[in-house]
Order: sequence, then structure tokens, then C-alpha cells
Amino acid sequence: METLLLEKSPKYNRLINVLAVAIPLVVAVLLGIRQKVDLGEWTKILPHVNGVINTLTALLLLMGLYFIRQKNITAHRRTMTLAFVLGSLFLVSYVLYHLSNDSTAFGGNGLIRPIYYFLLVSHIVLSVVVVWFVLRAIYFAYSNQIAEHRKAVKWAFPIWLYVSVTGVIVYLLISPYYS
Repeated sequence: METLLLEKSPKYNRLINVLAVAIPLVVAVLLGIRQKVDLGEWTKILPHVNGVINTLTALLLLMGLYFIRQKNITAHRRTMTLAFVLGSLFLVSYVLYHLSNDSTAFGGNGLIRPIYYFLLVSHIVLSVVVVWFVLRAIYFAYSNQIAEHRKAVKWAFPIWLYVSVTGVIVYLLISPYYS
């Protein structure tokens, strides 16, 4: 199997920096649109799809860690690439849902309420931060800059795993309140 290799170039670093700022900004703008777009009833299943995507992403991240520790670079690369693809699909699905549906209010009371909001806020903040790290890790891996890849992954992996796992927990906590 042939492997995709990117050239080592400063233009990719600039592109990563632009995307790491543009993606969260575009998502924020799209989510800020108050007039919802009617994309159909099928969009009601997207939160559940996103819960599955976050679960699979977390599992793939752990599998990727396992494979690299076993020095199985091919399996690691495939697993992490799939995690990246799922993360991208999550982003599209998340935006489509929020463009076409009102946000769901959390109905829990007591101690679970501040726990839910802590997880939600930390999930959102870190999901913005992780974009830059993940894009760099992917670029460094595919441009065969392994030392730089390892440096990026020291930050990307734990943040990405936290975002994926808290995404699942937040989904499980709010799912009873979807109409």
C-alpha cells in the first residue's frame, strides 16, 4: 500500500494556523444564526450520530496509542487517520444539526447540573484548542517529521481524547432531553 506523503513546507504551517482559527470562527458564526434552516426531520438523529462518532473516535485514539506502542506504524497511521476523518464528519454533522435545530436545554437538577456544565464548557473550549494540535500532528506525520509529530501529539492526544470522551458523557447526560 502506498502512503501519502506531504512535502515539508512553511505554507502548510500557515494553512494549519489559518484553519485552526477559521474553523472555530466559522462554526461560531454558523451556530450564532438564530433563523434555523429547514433541512428536514432527519437532522433530529444527528446528536445520536455524533454520540456514536465521539465514541468511535475515543476508541480509535486508544487503539492508535496501542498500535504505536506495539510499533505497528501502519495500523497506527490508519487508525489515527480514521479518527481524523470521523472528527471531520462530526464537525459537519454538528453544524448541520445546530443550523437546523434549536439547542436542547439541560434539564438535570442538583449536583449533576454543575458537573454537566463543567464538562460541556471544558469540552467546547478544548475542542477549539485541539484543532491546531491535531492539524499539526497529522501534517507532521504525513510529511514524515516524526520528531515534530511526537511533540505535537504530546498535547494533541490527551486533549483530543478528553474532548471525545467528554463529548460522549455530555451526550449521554443531555440525550434524555432531546424532543
